[in-house]
Amino acid sequence: MNPEPSGPAEPAVPPEPSGAPEPSGAPETSGAPETPRERGAPVGRRVFLGTLALGAVGVLAAPPLQRGLEAFLGSAADKDPTGLTGLLPNGGGFRYYSVTSSVPHKNATNYRLTVDGLVDRPTAYTLADLRALPQTRMVKDVQCVTGWRVPGTPFEGVRLSTLLDAAGVQADAGAIRFSCFDGAYTESLTLAQARRADVLVALRMQDKDLGHDHGGPVRLYVAPMYFYKSAKWLSGITVTEKVKPGYWENRGYDVDAWVGRSNGRDDEPTN
Repeated sequence: MNPEPSGPAEPAVPPEPSGAPEPSGAPETSGAPETPRERGAPVGRRVFLGTLALGAVGVLAAPPLQRGLEAFLGSAADKDPTGLTGLLPNGGGFRYYSVTSSVPHKNATNYRLTVDGLVDRPTAYTLADLRALPQTRMVKDVQCVTGWRVPGTPFEGVRLSTLLDAAGVQADAGAIRFSCFDGAYTESLTLAQARRADVLVALRMQDKDLGHDHGGPVRLYVAPMYFYKSAKWLSGITVTEKVKPGYWENRGYDVDAWVGRSNGRDDEPTN
């Protein structure tokens, strides 16, 4: 898991890394949480107990304090080599994860999203370009492979199929590879999956512009799949001939990450 979203772990495999668990309130990263040896050195008992106490405050606090705690945790997680801040719940329903030690910040002046590969018209979009395109809003549950869920989460953005059609996908294309400006996270979909109406290049989440901690200014949102597929900090869409497994899929996660009826969803998989 930018596993929230370069995130947000996955179906019956390793726990979710950079883009993973976020049970009561923090944004995720690229896709899934890191494995133990990737999370860094262990922390002392005093730090651990103090961190848990801070998390308890986030659960019990009034909304304004919860929002402040969420902002603090997002900033702290970006600089936390231990991954401990990713365990803390807060009022937003998410957890913070990343597969890199830091992620550069992008905004309207320096953000670019490229669409290339097996296309007739390679394109680079600015944030203003993406905002000028028709926007789709949907409200779906966010489901992490490790078990937490944030129900009824609004996402808004451009359908991925719109960008693919504009680029002119070539006849021998069969898949999409996504890259992220954290410099490490990648994801993939088949072309049929990418053309679903519930797959967005998202610019907004929870009815506000995507913040950095949630993978902004632009992230992928694949509504019917586990959240590690919704890559954070999206910077590249490359049309390929075949599926190239993404960051966490190369480490044991499922390539086809349908949430499924067992988790209360009724989305139909794309064959």
